[in-house]
Amino acid sequence: MFEIFLPLLIFICFLLFASLMLWRINSRKYISTGTVASAYDSWTKDRLLERLWGEHIHLGFYPPNKDIDFRGAKINFVHELVSWSGLDKLPRGSRILDVGCGIGGSSRILSNYYGFNVTGITISPEQVKRAKELTPFDCNCNFKVMDALDLKFEDGTFDGIWSVEAGAHMNNKIKFANEMLRTLRPDGYLALADWNSRDLKKIPPSYIEKIVLKQLLEQWVHPKFISINEFSRILFNSKNSSGKVKTENWNFYTNPSWLDSIYEGIRRPNSILSLGPSAIIKSLREIPTILLMNWAFKRGLMEFGVFKCRG
Repeated sequence: MFEIFLPLLIFICFLLFASLMLWRINSRKYISTGTVASAYDSWTKDRLLERLWGEHIHLGFYPPNKDIDFRGAKINFVHELVSWSGLDKLPRGSRILDVGCGIGGSSRILSNYYGFNVTGITISPEQVKRAKELTPFDCNCNFKVMDALDLKFEDGTFDGIWSVEAGAHMNNKIKFANEMLRTLRPDGYLALADWNSRDLKKIPPSYIEKIVLKQLLEQWVHPKFISINEFSRILFNSKNSSGKVKTENWNFYTNPSWLDSIYEGIRRPNSILSLGPSAIIKSLREIPTILLMNWAFKRGLMEFGVFKCRG
């Protein structure tokens, strides 16, 4: 029996070793918005992320005592954030800007379920291309390549702003907030979710935590993380803000996503195998970062912040 499984064990060990070497050597450090665009172009073009995470490249919302799968949790997250932020108070036909729209999963829900007129923007041309391919003709969504720090829209263009897990890629958080609130009409709704660090000034990171934070920044093109309170103050102090800013930490509801994203590869092996041998290496390459994310969020080093604000 051992002789039968030995070649398979050796092969698995080789794959793990190769993935760790790729992880250590080929980091994805943030240099400019161009590096963010390049990373997402690559992730979109090879279809691996879409095969594993579905149309929603963000974490899911897992209600307590309710059995829900990885992809269902992602859809559930959209509805939970819409309800919590008050975006559902807007009438059908309202104009919504989806900042960091990915391949358009949230945009399509906002349009199809809530009847909104959605414009999705991303820095990645490949994401825009794929979002258009996935969006039916009768879905009231359009997608554009655009830098969130330089929005090409007039002041007050939108009734609502939606942004999920995009802010961690922004090197200027103040400009990020200002641009969104500038394009939001007075008394409009902003719904935002992001990865945040805890307040590192109040509780400085340990030596190990510094190493972990460095890897989380360098592996997925993040320039810096800031705390929930710090970004809340940025929103509050923006000249286009009404000052009505509320926040919560959704770690409890979103943390299962990390390990579930690994299990998804086990539940759907053909999603990886059908893309060829390189997809196996690429998927294994992401596991160390996912495990570090899981560790950091569970320890409270990282926090999943949700923000709502009125224009």
